[in-house]
Amino acid sequence: MQLSDALYLFNEGRNVQAYRLLGAHPGDGGTLFRVWAPNASRVAVLGDFNGWLGGAHQMQTLGASGIWELLVPEAVPHSLYRFEITNRESGDVLVKSDPYARGVELRPGSAAYVVPPSSHRWADDAWLKRRAAWDWQHAPVNIYEVHAGSWMRHPDGKPYLWRELAERLIPYAVEQGYTHLELLPITEHPLDESWGYQTTGYFAPTARYGSPDDLRFFIDACHQAGLGVLLDWVPGHFPQDQWALARYDGTALYEHADPRLGLHADWGTHIFNYGRHEVRSFLLSSAHWWLSEFHFDGLRVDAVASMLYLDYSRQAGEWLPNKYGGRENLEAIEFLKALNAMVHGEFPGALTIAEESTAWPMVSRPTYVGGLGFSMKWNMGWMNDSLRYFQRDPIYRRWHHNELTFGQVYAYSENYVQPFSHDEVVHGKSSLIGKMPGDAWQQCANLRLLLAWQTFTPGKKLMFMGGEFGQYREWSEARELDWGLLGEAAHRGLQRLSADLNRLYRDHPALHSQDFESSGFDWIDCHDSEHSVLSWLRWGKDGSFVVVALNFTPVPQTGYRIGVPTAGSYVELLNTDSAHYGGSNLGNGGGIEADAGEWMNRPANLLVTIPPLGAVVLQLA
Repeated sequence: MQLSDALYLFNEGRNVQAYRLLGAHPGDGGTLFRVWAPNASRVAVLGDFNGWLGGAHQMQTLGASGIWELLVPEAVPHSLYRFEITNRESGDVLVKSDPYARGVELRPGSAAYVVPPSSHRWADDAWLKRRAAWDWQHAPVNIYEVHAGSWMRHPDGKPYLWRELAERLIPYAVEQGYTHLELLPITEHPLDESWGYQTTGYFAPTARYGSPDDLRFFIDACHQAGLGVLLDWVPGHFPQDQWALARYDGTALYEHADPRLGLHADWGTHIFNYGRHEVRSFLLSSAHWWLSEFHFDGLRVDAVASMLYLDYSRQAGEWLPNKYGGRENLEAIEFLKALNAMVHGEFPGALTIAEESTAWPMVSRPTYVGGLGFSMKWNMGWMNDSLRYFQRDPIYRRWHHNELTFGQVYAYSENYVQPFSHDEVVHGKSSLIGKMPGDAWQQCANLRLLLAWQTFTPGKKLMFMGGEFGQYREWSEARELDWGLLGEAAHRGLQRLSADLNRLYRDHPALHSQDFESSGFDWIDCHDSEHSVLSWLRWGKDGSFVVVALNFTPVPQTGYRIGVPTAGSYVELLNTDSAHYGGSNLGNGGGIEADAGEWMNRPANLLVTIPPLGAVVLQLA
C-alpha cells in the first residue's frame, strides 16, 4: 500500500493494518518511527541510543495527517524508546510510550522496545485451511479459560514462559478434551492484579512470559495439537497511566474529553472515543494484528455492555444522550459492526465472542440483518441462574425449579456460550465447589452435577481453569492452581468426569450439532419440581439422540418413568455417580430396556435410576 493511501485510510478510520504505518519499524538503515500526535508542536524520539535526550532526533510531520516520523540510524532491534511530545496550546512536555509498540519492557518498566522482525516459521497451514472451512455452528466448541501466569508455576513461584507452557498446558488441555484455549488478556499491562484487563500495549504481548516469537511458538504448537486459541481482548476502556494513552498529546486523543462520555468511574479507566476515525483505525488494527501476526483463532471481546450503553453504571446527570436523545452509544455500535465484519471477512473461521450481559438484541446475528455481527455471546443469565440454584440447599430447590427451566425460553435467540468464567471465582464469590452446599461428599456430587448440567445444556461451553478438578480456594493471579488436590480421590474423580464429559460432548453429534437450534432440544419433563428432577432429549442433525436425566436432590430416584422416542435397548453413556468419579455407584447396570407404550406424549417409556445429586445420559443401543 502506498504511504498516501495508508494515511488516507488511517484518517478515515478504515486502515485495519495501521501497525504497518505507525510504531517502530527496523530496517537496514536504522529504525523508522511514526506516531500520531495531531495536537503537538514538536515530537522527539528518546531512547537508550541517545541518552534519553531528544534534541538530536526531532520528528517531522506527514502533511495534515497528524502523524510524525523519523528514521533513526542509531536505533536497532531491542533499543528502548519513548516519544517526547510538546502540546501546541499549553507547551506542556509529555513523555509517552508508543501506542503501536510491538514490545514493552517488563514491569515496572514501561518503555517500548524495537522488536526485530519475527523469525518464527509457522507450521499450521493445515490448521488454518481446516479452520477456514470449519462449520463452527454445528461443531463442538469447548473452551478452557486460562490465566497464563497462574495456571501452573515453577517451585520458586515464577510463572512458566510460553515455551514451558507449551510442554505442560497443551497436553493437559488435549487430554481433558477441550477444543480451545482462551487466554485472559496477554496484551501488555502494568498491573498484575488487573489480570490484563487494563491494557496499555494493544500490539505488545506481555513480556511476563517471553518474547513475541515465544507466543507465536505456543500458538503454533496449540494448532499442531488440534487446539484453537482465543484472545481475551479489551477495546472497551484503557487505564489512566500518564505514560500511556491517556491525554496522549496533551489532549483527550484516544478518549472523550467530557468525563460523562470518557470515564468509567467504577473502574477508574478511560473510554475510547469510537467516533474518532483514527481511534477506530487503532482498535481495528489491534484486532487484525493478533489474528494476522499471531494466528489467534478469535477474540473474546470484554465488557461489550459497557460499550453499548452511554448510561452504563451511571446515575442521572452523569451521562450524555446520543444525537437522538437515546442511551445507545451509536459510535460504539458501528465500531463493533466494523470489527466483526473485518474479522469474518479477512479471517475465515475465526470467532468473535461477546461478553454482553444485557438483553441487547441480535448480538450474535450478522450485520447485514441488523445484528452486531458476533459469532457468539456469553450467556450470563444462564450462568447466574444456574449458580444461584446450585448454591441453594437441595431441600429448597423445589421452590426454584424455574431458575433452571427459564433459560429455554430465550436459549435460541442468540448463539450462546454457557460459561463458568474467572469472574465467578474471585472477589469473595468462592470457587465453584465452594459454592456448593452440603458436606464434602455433597459438594463434590453437586459439582459433578453442575458439570453435567453445563455439558448437556444446548450451547457451546467455557470453563475457567481449576473448575474442572474442584479447586477449593478462590483463584488468585499471584499463585498457581492447587494441583496438590489431585492427590485426593475426590478431586481426581472430578477431573476424570470433566474429561469424559468433554469427550462425550465432542464425540456425539446429538450434544453439539444443534447447539443453536431449538430442533436440537426437547423437554421430556420439565415440571417435576416436587422431586427436583429434569429430563430432556438432545437431537443431532443426523437424527441421533440422547436421553438426559438429572436429579438435583440427594434422594435417589429409582424406577423413575420417562417417555422416550422409541422402544429398545438403551445404554448408559455416562453416570456422574460412578465410583470412577467419586460417586456412590448407583445407576442402571450399563443399560435399560424401553417398552412400547405411550408416556409423556412419547411412544415408549423406560424406568431409569437417577442417582443422588447425579445425572445419567442414555443412548439407543
